[in-house]
Amino acid sequence: MAGDGTAGAASAPCGRGGRRPTVLVLRALGLGDVLTSVPALRALRRGFPGHEIVLAGPASLAAVTGATGAVDRMLPTRAPGREVPAELPWSGPPPDLAVDLHGCGPLSHRLLERTGAGALWAFRHADMPALDGPRWRPDEHERERWCRLLRWYGLAADPDELCIPAPTVPSPAPGAVVLHPGADSGARRWPAERYAAVAGALRRAGQRVVVTAGPGEEAAAAAVAARAGLSPAEVLGGPEGVPFARLCALLARSRCVVVGDTGIAHLASALGARSVVLFGPVSPRLWGPPTAGPHRSLWHPFPGDDPLRPGDPHGTTPDPRLLRVSVEEVLGAVESLTGRAGGTAGAVLSGDTPRPHASGRPGGAGSLGGEQPAGGGGRPEGEGGRAAGPVRTGS
Repeated sequence: MAGDGTAGAASAPCGRGGRRPTVLVLRALGLGDVLTSVPALRALRRGFPGHEIVLAGPASLAAVTGATGAVDRMLPTRAPGREVPAELPWSGPPPDLAVDLHGCGPLSHRLLERTGAGALWAFRHADMPALDGPRWRPDEHERERWCRLLRWYGLAADPDELCIPAPTVPSPAPGAVVLHPGADSGARRWPAERYAAVAGALRRAGQRVVVTAGPGEEAAAAAVAARAGLSPAEVLGGPEGVPFARLCALLARSRCVVVGDTGIAHLASALGARSVVLFGPVSPRLWGPPTAGPHRSLWHPFPGDDPLRPGDPHGTTPDPRLLRVSVEEVLGAVESLTGRAGGTAGAVLSGDTPRPHASGRPGGAGSLGGEQPAGGGGRPEGEGGRAAGPVRTGS
């Protein structure tokens, strides 16, 4: 059926035997993947208010899903890299509805089918002709992708509904500019010496700067801080990264966040924080921040490049396009968002002029077209990418 956003829960099966009906959602991926699925999860919550919404994903992301208010419980599930889990630890009666927010199939579709779910919502696949879902498109934004899936089945879904509330805990560095130099692949890591140059310029201009580190990134973050003349106390994170509530408080109450194409960028968007996001092997049209929010996406493809995926997001060295982003440009982007910077700028910015959030939500044009190989269901199933491990500042 071609859903128009009006059928909603009426088209899904109800609970069996008098029990509370269940919707099982598969999204066994990383931090950024979960955050880009928030609009779809919220649509499911509204569409099935009496159902238990169960998300199959890494247990380490329970705090993230809890912040959305859209998930009742986690079903701990994970697989190496971007693989589809071999099994789901589902027990008890089959779910009334299973929703595949993990990939394009067929592996993830079959995984959900094996639970005996009363119905399966997923993109159609040639290997599963009996499944009547919408067609997969490789050229749409990840938030829009999963909202379009749900709209096809009759649920209203808004890709701009990505906000999560800031926590009540205090920020460890209120008003600071937050630099996050980490990323899971070298192709998406802007050079540490450039982060240090940005940090040093901002520090000399009188701004407080902190550097965040995910698991295994402490030494690199400390080196950035030392090179910039920052105190070791301005490095936040340890072997387990930054605790989620503390991280959210830091970002939400920051002056600005400077980050590569990684999970922290999505978290900044979800919290409505000003952000400067640096892109290299993939276009910001794929998984970039909302264009109507207080964000700047910096990207410089070469003439003749593929317009969406010109590089290898899993490469081990910085992508050549990422290296075309200069220190002066980043400082200019920070200045354009905050009114303060640490040096001159001749920034070439690919974001729109910041506008106030509509209805308290970040952004107004979430559907930009495309997907991000570094993210979730946007890649064919079974391909490698970000690990879905602990809540990582660099995932």
